[in-house]
Amino acid sequence: MKRFTWVVEVLPAQTTGGFLRRWSLSLSVLGVASIFAPCAAYADDWGCQVLLCLSNPGGPEQYSAFVPPIEKLWSALRHGDPFPTCAFGIGGSHGTSATDTFASGGYCREDFLYWGGPEQSELLCRATGAINVDIDNQLYTRVWWDVIGQDRTITEFYGAGSTQMPYDPSQSAALFLRQTEQQNNFGGGGQ
Repeated sequence: MKRFTWVVEVLPAQTTGGFLRRWSLSLSVLGVASIFAPCAAYADDWGCQVLLCLSNPGGPEQYSAFVPPIEKLWSALRHGDPFPTCAFGIGGSHGTSATDTFASGGYCREDFLYWGGPEQSELLCRATGAINVDIDNQLYTRVWWDVIGQDRTITEFYGAGSTQMPYDPSQSAALFLRQTEQQNNFGGGGQ
């Protein structure tokens, strides 16, 4: 299982509202800087844009300004390139990071698992990978990318106000296999 970790330095959030205001302000500053000073862009601008987009509860491409940096990210990840970097804020990471894990039968959402391969005997995942964004050492969003048969990405939001419970994608295969076994024991799922 191939993992990339991207640590971003930010100031600790005092409140959820403070966090959202800080991210909005940062996105605005990055947008204005890219419009008025395109020649003065720093190497980590793209990485900071990517983090802001990935942490959006509505998905990394919800807003048109998010599309170019995220499309560039998907292209880079498909080619095996590492995450971009971002030196955002001062004084340490304070628990903010993004980790990309390539999806497989051993790391997947349960509803993305399926039997495939040459003899339909290999457990596969309908997504290419998952990016977990942690803020203040807590899972904030998980973005499944290159999902077959769905929108290109599926975003799970776990921040303040979310009703979703975080889960461990490395445990999904065991649940999937248990359900498959139960269906087979009941004659294909019939009662």
